Amino acid sequence: MSEHSQQILIIGGTSGIGWALAQSYLQAGHQVTVAGRHPERLDPQALQQYRSLQYLQLDIADAAAVRAAISGFAATGLDLLIVSAGSYVNSRREALSLEQTEHMLATNVSGLVHAFQAASELMLRQGRGQLVAIASIAGLMQDYPGASVYAATKRSVIQLADTYRRACAPFGVHVTTIIPGYVDTQKLRDLNQGDASHKPFLSTEQQAASRILQAIASKQATLVFPRRLAWLVRLMNCLPAFVLRFRPD
Repeated sequence: MSEHSQQILIIGGTSGIGWALAQSYLQAGHQVTVAGRHPERLDPQALQQYRSLQYLQLDIADAAAVRAAISGFAATGLDLLIVSAGSYVNSRREALSLEQTEHMLATNVSGLVHAFQAASELMLRQGRGQLVAIASIAGLMQDYPGASVYAATKRSVIQLADTYRRACAPFGVHVTTIIPGYVDTQKLRDLNQGDASHKPFLSTEQQAASRILQAIASKQATLVFPRRLAWLVRLMNCLPAFVLRFRPD
């Protein structure tokens, strides 16, 4: 992390990994804005503790709203954009409706493009900046019969981040792709009847944030963690589809 105070926007920063990252940056003295669909869920005590914290209501699927939010940094500059927003439906427990599928695509894929495009245009004018996409280990799974829409959206996130990295690198704008395994967030617990402890190689929010902060500070192109889960996914990609019993999504 650089010594000067940075202007940081975290979309999907009102909970989970995004909020853990926001708190770390705030404690380091940076100017942080968190955006999400439900900023009212932020802990009032946290708002009192972090006086420099800004927050706003934002649906990343709304292209105009995303562009307006990012244009608000034209005067101050934007050093770092982190896109942590995401949508997930457990397709192994219920059949996905068209509405649910479209919402996942609009949030996970189109939403990333809205944010990266608006922010990259601003950063290219500045001649500096960093874009960060939070993907998922599910995005490393090869496609096979029965694979989830969620995994497909996260594959798209990884590929889109790679595209922006190649396009922006010559102009001083860096792109980092974060590919985490299971992180013990409230959202993951809610999806698992309140307890995600059975998930393999589970990381705490603090552990995940620490790894991600290091990757961002070093402008690492891609971070995949934990390594043991990454190796398991590689092994599974070598197996025939009919023997697959575990999917990390």
